[in-house]
Amino acid sequence: MAKITFDNLAHSYLSEPASEDDYALKEINHDWVDGEAYALLGSSGCGKTTLLNIISGLLRPSQGRIFFNDVEVTDAETAERNIAQVFQFPVVYDTMTVRDNLAFPLRNRGADASYIAQRVDQIAKMIGMEEELGRKARGLTADAKQKISLGRGMVREDVNALLFDEPLTVIDPHLKWELRTQLKSLHHEFGHTMIYVTHDQTEALTFADKVVVMFDGRVVQIGTPQELFERPEHTFVGYFIGSPGMNLLDAEVDGRGAHVAGTRIDLGAGYASLDGRVQIGVRPEFVRLSSSGAGLPATINRVEDVGRHKLVRLTVAGHDINAIASEEDTVPSDNVMVSFDPDRISVYADDWRVAAEGEGIQ
Repeated sequence: MAKITFDNLAHSYLSEPASEDDYALKEINHDWVDGEAYALLGSSGCGKTTLLNIISGLLRPSQGRIFFNDVEVTDAETAERNIAQVFQFPVVYDTMTVRDNLAFPLRNRGADASYIAQRVDQIAKMIGMEEELGRKARGLTADAKQKISLGRGMVREDVNALLFDEPLTVIDPHLKWELRTQLKSLHHEFGHTMIYVTHDQTEALTFADKVVVMFDGRVVQIGTPQELFERPEHTFVGYFIGSPGMNLLDAEVDGRGAHVAGTRIDLGAGYASLDGRVQIGVRPEFVRLSSSGAGLPATINRVEDVGRHKLVRLTVAGHDINAIASEEDTVPSDNVMVSFDPDRISVYADDWRVAAEGEGIQ
């Protein structure tokens, strides 16, 4: 296992990048803790795979350095980094049996035959392929082949890191949850440093100790699932995490209040004067509906009963927002007013979260 350190790391696919916009991966400085499970989360084209390929050695960064356990590996070949990587689409040896596919990384390193047999049986059970060990890989389904790829990536116990690049894309939906659970169990058992690339927030939040959210080539927040939900540091995090994501409303902030379409909203904390585009953000779980009292006038567009709660779609001050109400709550039919829990409101200036006065002071 390894601690992975990025020192002024950035990458451009252009030979002479002229500005920050020319970088597919913008500058990052961070230590990734030895033995933790990370998820790289973001939409397509945000830089996730670029970063993963730099870690694995498939791509040399155009700027900065990378270290494994404080040893620089920026120019080291993939084989020298002692990592295992599982790609989006299955990579297997069709002429080999499932058993030989799983055993290959261990045989290639001269492992003892009895250890290979024990380890292959253990991994085959984990991926649910005990009955197929004697079958040739040729002719197996795509999801079965991907399970072999996952197993081959996990069969070695001595790797510095396990890297997964959207490995469940071709897996049957009903198997995804099971395999994610098994990957997490493997991590708890053996303590490998794991990095898992995905655009699926459910995969990221159920797999990782820490989620690395990327947007437009930049790491915008690293945190636990709870931290990402409760305190998004960037509007993209608020939008991308949660179902549905955070509501955002243009506002003017003045001390302890925000003014939205002429209505003052209590922020529960004080803020200094702000420049740029100012917005307030609140998750649907903390939106309250009433037919009287203070708040913002709203129009209900529709109510969706999703079983455990009701999802209310509204228009407020020209913006479409969402509210989550419990099954027991009565949704008003007219004179609808919307209010927010003050201590659950975040303030953003040019998309970045602004700390309230005194925040973080113990």
